[in-house]
Amino acid sequence: MSGNTYPSVNDLTLEEKASLTSGGDAWHLQGIESKGIPGYMITDGPHGLRKSLASSTGETDLNDSVPATCFPPAAGLSSSWNPELIHKVGEAMGEECIQEKVAVILGPGVNIKRNPLGGRCFEYWSEDPYLAGHEAVGIVAGVQSKGVGTSLKHFAANNQETDRLRISANISQRALREIYFPAFEYIVKTAQPWTIMCSYNRINGVHSAQNRWLLTDVLRDEWGFKGIVMSDWGADHDRVASLNAGLNLEMPPSYTDDQIVYAARDGRIQPEQLDRMAQGMIDLANKTRAAMSIDGYRFDVDAHDEVAHQAAVESMVLLKNDDAILPVAKDAKIAVIGEFARTPRYQGGGSSHITPTKMTSFLDTLTARGVDAQFAPGFTLDLEPADKALETEAVETAKNADVVLMFLGLPEAAESEGFDRETLDIPAKQIELLEAVAAANKNIAVVLSNGSVVSVAPWAANAKGVLESWLLGQAGGAALADVIFGEASPSGKLAQSVPMSINDDPSMINWPGEEGHVDYGEGVFVGYRYYDTYGKAVDYPFGYGLSYATFELSGIKAEKTGANTARVSVTVANTSDVDAAETVQVYVAPGKAAVSRPRHELKGFRKVFLKGGESAEISLDLDERAFAYWSEKFDDWRVEAGEYGIEVGTSSRDIAGVATVALDGDGKAEPLTEWSTFGEWSCDPVGSKVVSAMYEAGGNGELPKLPDNDMMRMFLNSTPINSMSTIVGEGGKRTAAFMLDEYAKLAK
Repeated sequence: MSGNTYPSVNDLTLEEKASLTSGGDAWHLQGIESKGIPGYMITDGPHGLRKSLASSTGETDLNDSVPATCFPPAAGLSSSWNPELIHKVGEAMGEECIQEKVAVILGPGVNIKRNPLGGRCFEYWSEDPYLAGHEAVGIVAGVQSKGVGTSLKHFAANNQETDRLRISANISQRALREIYFPAFEYIVKTAQPWTIMCSYNRINGVHSAQNRWLLTDVLRDEWGFKGIVMSDWGADHDRVASLNAGLNLEMPPSYTDDQIVYAARDGRIQPEQLDRMAQGMIDLANKTRAAMSIDGYRFDVDAHDEVAHQAAVESMVLLKNDDAILPVAKDAKIAVIGEFARTPRYQGGGSSHITPTKMTSFLDTLTARGVDAQFAPGFTLDLEPADKALETEAVETAKNADVVLMFLGLPEAAESEGFDRETLDIPAKQIELLEAVAAANKNIAVVLSNGSVVSVAPWAANAKGVLESWLLGQAGGAALADVIFGEASPSGKLAQSVPMSINDDPSMINWPGEEGHVDYGEGVFVGYRYYDTYGKAVDYPFGYGLSYATFELSGIKAEKTGANTARVSVTVANTSDVDAAETVQVYVAPGKAAVSRPRHELKGFRKVFLKGGESAEISLDLDERAFAYWSEKFDDWRVEAGEYGIEVGTSSRDIAGVATVALDGDGKAEPLTEWSTFGEWSCDPVGSKVVSAMYEAGGNGELPKLPDNDMMRMFLNSTPINSMSTIVGEGGKRTAAFMLDEYAKLAK
């Protein structure tokens, strides 16, 4: 064994190999000191480091952790649509792990926001898998560029908190491949996360930790994953089954390493499989060794706070700005209403809760910047009834102001890991306060704090402006001041749709499931894929967000670059005198398809910063997957030949222009059989020749002549050829035999 390399699995005893497949304690890998394998620490993310002060054994307090930079959770950061910025956040997180001797930070979480009531929506990225993957990859690449590992989670289909430890997510293969897998797949293929964390839930009846198809067939064999798979904390219920499925690491330890030893001795675990799983743990230790060997490192607290500040600025989405109520002049007479302005809700609850290195509220920032404003809390940050005295004070404070900034949202008790929300509404006492203040002053801009979307339509008439600030991390106060007073233009875009009502969400009919299972009956029609396809009214569409600037998209072109690939180009112009950023979004709209497809899907985006009056031409490449759907018939991706619309816009419903490309298709064809319908024979390249020959034989009397009217042709097209006798009589069997014989000749 050299001084720079840990031993291989061949240097270990059976008992030592088994020990590597379980943790040493709640937050450490199980090292083998005698063989030079360290038990490095792994701990929570995903929007900053949560290193518990009680880090050696059990958890005592989720809020009791070492100070670290609290970046905006994914609820906010996803609205930045800025992968480069997200990469900087990842780099900063990696540096903080080096200081705290943490080898792997547990995140990012890229599960789909299937339903906005999901309790962990605040730490997931989007309802759209393309956006989730192309943003969260920045965290993985950024952290790992510092020599620290990430743990992409929760693989897969952890889309609710209700019964999350047992629930079976019953999902079609197509929905898995098109909606719930692609963010994981893209990040694995692009950035190779050093670890992946499997989810608690079952998928189609099989626990993720014991699902060999998931962890080995798909993740490793199809996608080429090179790292290790660990369980979510407590998700491993059968260590032998899990190891055989491809789970390298049980966390936290159940102190049952002997189960692995016995199973290896009696043949229930093959030696090669145990070696693979154990070697993966040695490889992980090797990868993290250099960073974990750095002593005395200290990250730059102020520099990281500035990264958090910029991330917070770009996370905000301006939903409404009537009469240009925002930005606010600093010398205006300002009333600030709402306890969130003084006590910010800056992160979500649960395992990702961070102790920030510093914390600045909006009120603190006003004081620091010398901005005079009158404040009234208006309500308490709990779920108790309204306090009439606080309401009266708020109304009096607002009466004579030029502008009222009302800070509303969800208190921590309303959303967290561990439970799903029951309503989209913000607490009634806040709505009542807004109505009372609006009766005294019409110039109101609402600033929202929430980890997932809330209903806006029921109260928006009482506000001229609505700024969705999500959860902004520790620098949110300063970032809010930048945007509210116009030092920065809002540039965020919604990463999830804001429906008019939760009952409009397509998953509600199956939410949150029953009797231990939840059916994903909406299939691929999640979020805007459903709303836009079926013309459902939404309050604010996916990808939407206003700016203090104005922009124009023009010169939209799409050119074919290969049989099934294309390049899109567009000119973006800032038509105002305000420096700002616009996000160009590219959606692919398939034509007539063999399966039911969404009207359009996001397949490209680019955030472009332009000074006032500037313009820029950008281009985006669309690969073959941009046009594909998952075919359950072929058990593979499928690109059909035909025309595809390339929509370029600034939200899923603000499309500036459409270009068209005609693709060749992938040429895949399934062999025709007696069970193939007459219509399928007619559309197949070889089958259509057989059909022509059959018609010719019918014309000269060799075969029965097929009926030639629209109704019978309709029946015929949907009929397998082995049942043609129901339409053409006893000669149908002769016709089918002729077709099969001709096909056999031509298909050779």
